Amino acid sequence: QVQLVESGGGLVQAGGSLRLSCAASGRTFSNYAMGWFRQAPGKEREFVAAISWSGGRTYYRDSVKGRFTISRDNAKNMVYLQMNSLKPEDAAVYYCAADENAQRVGLTPYEYPYWGQGTQVTVSS
Repeated sequence: QVQLVESGGGLVQAGGSLRLSCAASGRTFSNYAMGWFRQAPGKEREFVAAISWSGGRTYYRDSVKGRFTISRDNAKNMVYLQMNSLKPEDAAVYYCAADENAQRVGLTPYEYPYWGQGTQVTVSS
C-alpha cells in the first residue's frame, strides 16, 4: 500500500503558474504508475495527466496539453504537476493517485486504488 500527500495548490491569476507536488510513502514507489485528477464543484472527477513507473510515458487530457507537465523523481518518491498558463476552467481540487499495476498507465479514476486528500487550485480571471 502507498500513502499520498499533495501540496502546492493555491490561488493564482489567469495566465499564472503553479507546481503541485505529491509525496508518496509506503511500498516501492517506483513500481507504481501515477496520475493527477481534478474535480470541480458539481462535476465528476476527471483525468488530467498520468506517468508510467519509469517516467518514459506520459499522457494528458487534451485541454492541458502544452500547458501542464507531469514528472516524477523515483529517488525522492515524488510526482509533480507543473501547470502553466492557468485558466479559470482549471480551477478544481487536484488529486494525486497511484496504481500498482506497472503494466498500464490508467486514464480513468477507476484504475487507481490509492488517492491523496487533494489540494485546491483556484484561478481568478
